[in-house]
Amino acid sequence: MPSRESYEVRKGEKSLVQKAKQEANQQDILAAALGMRISGPQKPPATIWQPLKLFAYSQLTSLVRKATLKDNSLPHKYEKVHNFKVHTFRGPHWCEYCANFMWGLKAQGVKCADCGLNVHKQCSTMVPCNCVPDLKHVKKVYSCELTTLVKAHNTKRPMVVDMCIQEIESRGLKSEGLYRMSGFSDSVEDVKSAFDRDGEKTDISANAYEDINIITGALKLYLRDLPIPVISYDAYPRFIEVAKLEDPEKQQEAFREALELLPAAHSETLRYLMVHLKRVTLNEKDNLMNAENLGIVFGPTLLRAPNLDAMTALNDIRYQRRVVEFLIKNEDILF
Repeated sequence: MPSRESYEVRKGEKSLVQKAKQEANQQDILAAALGMRISGPQKPPATIWQPLKLFAYSQLTSLVRKATLKDNSLPHKYEKVHNFKVHTFRGPHWCEYCANFMWGLKAQGVKCADCGLNVHKQCSTMVPCNCVPDLKHVKKVYSCELTTLVKAHNTKRPMVVDMCIQEIESRGLKSEGLYRMSGFSDSVEDVKSAFDRDGEKTDISANAYEDINIITGALKLYLRDLPIPVISYDAYPRFIEVAKLEDPEKQQEAFREALELLPAAHSETLRYLMVHLKRVTLNEKDNLMNAENLGIVFGPTLLRAPNLDAMTALNDIRYQRRVVEFLIKNEDILF
């Protein structure tokens, strides 16, 4: 009858064999994932394999992170395309779409400037429009594309719009010439810098900026600085066409159709802004600002002509005003 000692020895040997097989399987699986063919005596020694394994595991972890990110993890499902730019990667890199090696010494692929996704240039056309911007890459608030900003901060609207409007409604609705009067440009730039630096922690209270015109100026500057206006370039021609209609009923239905052309984040921002401007007009007796006056102020800010000659752009100004005026007066019906 075998002794307990021999049984323990055999058990230990069996455990070592199983561990060796498990490591071999892990190496084969990892090699397959990396598109490598290594087998038998040609497998690299541990001094080469171990660093490669650690690096590859980090790449695979990144792939898993990207693949398992679900849309329902975000309460606001705004679709956003990736902002790919040609990139030179330092050291070995694998495509996070097809998992194949990215060959070359420079410009091996493209990198999303908003979420950091790394893919082959040819793979970039097949990547779904599911960019989730990372605050590590989105480092400013002003001049940042609207959908990029709201997805990076996981909000329905840009925090600048929410915070400024809340501050204006709390202490400025009766201020004469609201939005028409300008605050000191240096102070407006201070607010801009504060938002870029501190984001949602920015202090725009009366203690920091007593003049409400500084806050309205900061909001208008944010809207002007958007790379794509709130009423996007793609939707701009349709809005101008609708503004030229004379029949109010046809115009209302046409505006509904035009609003559907806007990206979701733009549509929500425009809705929130129009609701606010309607409240401003309800205080016209004190602030002397009606829908027509606000249309003059916000027309060129919310609508910007895409690549039009100077004369056409000048002629469009009156229709830009009409668009904003109509949206304010009919915000409860259109949104």
